[in-house]
Amino acid sequence: MTRSTSRTASGKGVPFVASPVLAAKLPAWRSRVVLFLIFAAFATLAGRALWLQGMSKDFLQKQGASRYARTLELPSTRGKITDRNGQVLASSVPVRAVWAIPEDVMEAPKDKLRQLAKLLDMSEKDLYGRLDSDRTFVYLKRQVEMDVVDKVLKLNITGINTRKEYKRYYPEGQAMAHIVGFTNVEDKGIEGMELAYQKTLAGVPGSRRVIRDRLGNVVEDIEAIREPHDGQDLTLSIDSKLQYIAFSNLKAAVEANKAKAGGIVILDAKSGEILALANLPTYDPNNRAQLSGAQLRNRVLTDTFEPGSTLKPFAVALGLEKKIVRPNTMIDTAPGRMTIGTATIGDAHAIGLASVSQIIEKSSNIGTAKIALQMQPQEMWDLFTSVGFGQQPKIGFPGAVAGRVRPYKSWRPIEQATMSYGHGISVSLLQIAHAYMIFARDGEMIPLTLQRSSDQPIAQRVLSEKTAREMRSMLEMAAGPTGTAPQAQVPGYRVGGKTGTAYKLENGKYVKKYVASFVGFAPVSDPRIIVAVMIDEPTAGRHYGGSVAGPVFSSVVASALRSMNVAPDSTVTNIIIPPEPLQEVL
Repeated sequence: MTRSTSRTASGKGVPFVASPVLAAKLPAWRSRVVLFLIFAAFATLAGRALWLQGMSKDFLQKQGASRYARTLELPSTRGKITDRNGQVLASSVPVRAVWAIPEDVMEAPKDKLRQLAKLLDMSEKDLYGRLDSDRTFVYLKRQVEMDVVDKVLKLNITGINTRKEYKRYYPEGQAMAHIVGFTNVEDKGIEGMELAYQKTLAGVPGSRRVIRDRLGNVVEDIEAIREPHDGQDLTLSIDSKLQYIAFSNLKAAVEANKAKAGGIVILDAKSGEILALANLPTYDPNNRAQLSGAQLRNRVLTDTFEPGSTLKPFAVALGLEKKIVRPNTMIDTAPGRMTIGTATIGDAHAIGLASVSQIIEKSSNIGTAKIALQMQPQEMWDLFTSVGFGQQPKIGFPGAVAGRVRPYKSWRPIEQATMSYGHGISVSLLQIAHAYMIFARDGEMIPLTLQRSSDQPIAQRVLSEKTAREMRSMLEMAAGPTGTAPQAQVPGYRVGGKTGTAYKLENGKYVKKYVASFVGFAPVSDPRIIVAVMIDEPTAGRHYGGSVAGPVFSSVVASALRSMNVAPDSTVTNIIIPPEPLQEVL
């Protein structure tokens, strides 16, 4: 037996090729089926490859691009806001957004994460909370100053990245807050002119396609999709010098009178431009961590109040215009009280028989009411609406209110009488300042604007020039030594104006809280500015408009006219204040 044989179970050797297993014949169709299936599989793979590479090329490219290509936003710069002289009130400064790939950052040493939290002014709990909120991308903090960003990057924490963005900076701070407003973290206007002119101030961001690695690093530029376009600059009518004058004097008055709030506005009587507008309380737009609703309120535009005696000149002016009275017409106001229906009105001081000029000078409720009751309610309503009462000021500023003037058809005689001296009607401080245009501009009204303008405003005549000049003379007497506002006088300048003192309305009822106001213009010979002051709830012992708001008017007008290089029109350099000035009655 040779080595090519094998043993069977019985030990006998037989040739290997003679095995009965190998001798069995398989069906021929089985090998053909297997061969067919193999070729079919290869054909399917080839067809699929052809389909994917030929017909589905765009789909595959998109899928690949989604894994490595990114579209980066190229931020645009928001337009600057400047005052009328080019002084910057709001500008954008470069900052960075700090973002992270959480799964990479979490591998960093604990001490480095502790330092990162401290640099970003966050607690460790907040930092870990942000990192746990997403696996691939999360913002840790927006608008981070560049010096802080440098310190963050020096920690060399894998997965920490930054993105360029901008943050608004407001150089004038609290003094200009209610005019300029502010933007949010997305650089969108939220308050003030930032909100009103969002569309023009905001630029159009651009974008570009890049290839990034898994750590977020840009390794290749693919294409520029859109170039960024910066926003347009905005020039306001505000004068920063006058704004500071108005704000500082208002602040001093609110503090001295222990008042709840206050507001002041300065208008250019020639152009209708708003030169200054300030409110208290205020806020710092650069640091809004403790911001409250009371601080945000632009009271000059959004708060309404009963104007009190500052409204008397309008009823008297209408009487002059209708030739019902003349400046020297005598009216009997004795005995200082008058009953209309079931209600009684009165004067603070009985002045007896007085001329129309003296009624304004001494601020007589009875004299004003007697003039008003000689006119039709519609005539008074028409005058009120023609000067803007009951209508929203068209200055393009968010939140400006219309105030309230009830329809004349519902007026009762007592209501017509009380409205003539400023009760039963509500206005904003801006509205009453604007209305005094008819006295400062010889009977004309012009629109207001918060943007610097070189165009001649279109005027609308409301009163005759003669009536306006007569009223100007009366208002000069009211602000003189024998009027209700001697403290509103300005050395070297002739001024005119009217005081106002009114109870506040709360829940539909009058309460013993006061609003003291003064509205006037200067110089009387050729009015250049109109100034309106409102002090809300003075509690330091004085509450009349003449003694609370009058001094603010005097100080602001004196500084403003000198700043504007307006020539003096009076030889009187010493003001005269009587020991007990007349006060208007509430």
